[in-house]
Amino acid sequence: MKCAVVIAVLLAATAMAAAQDGVYSNMAPNLAPSLAPSLAPPALSAQRSKPGPGASRAARPLPFVLPQQFAPPQEAYASLPESAAAAAPTAPSACQLRLAKIAAFQALPTLVGAGECGATDAVLIDTVILTDQTKVAVTPPATLRCPMAEEIAHWLRDDVAPAVKDFGPPLRALDNFASYDCRGRNNIRAAQLSEHGRADALDVRDFKLADGRSLGLTDVNVAKNWRDGIRLSACARFSTVLGPGSDGFHEEHVHLDLAERHNGYKVCEWDVREPPPPVVVVQAQDAAPPADDAAAPADDIAPASDDTAPIPLDQVPLPRPRPVTQIERTLSGHHGVEHHSRFDGPLSITAQ
Repeated sequence: MKCAVVIAVLLAATAMAAAQDGVYSNMAPNLAPSLAPSLAPPALSAQRSKPGPGASRAARPLPFVLPQQFAPPQEAYASLPESAAAAAPTAPSACQLRLAKIAAFQALPTLVGAGECGATDAVLIDTVILTDQTKVAVTPPATLRCPMAEEIAHWLRDDVAPAVKDFGPPLRALDNFASYDCRGRNNIRAAQLSEHGRADALDVRDFKLADGRSLGLTDVNVAKNWRDGIRLSACARFSTVLGPGSDGFHEEHVHLDLAERHNGYKVCEWDVREPPPPVVVVQAQDAAPPADDAAAPADDIAPASDDTAPIPLDQVPLPRPRPVTQIERTLSGHHGVEHHSRFDGPLSITAQ
């Protein structure tokens, strides 16, 4: 009887050990490598520590589970395009289909920059085709959102090119001073994001003609009425126009953008200035004589005439007599001598 009890106890202990070994075997793959050996039973650890016939093969590492509190938030990657989606070609937008009829450009992927910088539907425009099929180069090519590039193309075709005909040679190039640039307004750090950071602005300095001449938008020597016309056309098309007299940062170029504002509010600040008046040099009447006259001998110079009539001696004004003080009156009465001023006597003047 005792033998039967001992055998039953041994069988139960063996079953419990086998069950515990199976539980640890299932838990180990889901634990970090540093925690798995410490939780494994001694028998299982010893068994795994023994080198087997397949010890030459590299042991398969257990997966490392990063705790959720240390995982980076998924919002950090939400604004970044997927690599597969970015590499895949996309169909041209409706704006690009319209722009292809009047300009030469290259479609760009989504622009992603620091902070709020970036743009969708961006293009690199390098040529505008005029109504007579002549081409106007954008130098250097400008990186813009397609709606901004389309508006620039229409501005050159419909407004600038016809106005340039007054000068004779046709329009050949637009001087691109700045387009897409992730920066604050007026290149000031920590300032509000400029429309250049959204690829929605273009800075223009001048236009080039076929004969090589440049028509500067801020050049006072260019015809004022022509610059007035360009200003009116720009302010009619764009949301913001900044030039000389706006804020001190646009004295040598003109800023154009399509910033969206409440109720379509526009900003047009561009003083079309005139050249300063010429400086007139006025020579004084009593200026020094020429060098030839200055070198003349002193004997040849006539003395200056004095037309002032002399004043008669009896009409020469005399100073008022000094008033007599109370002390002088007292002293004169004490000595019985009458005081007389030194000017009371007759004045004798001898001519020299």
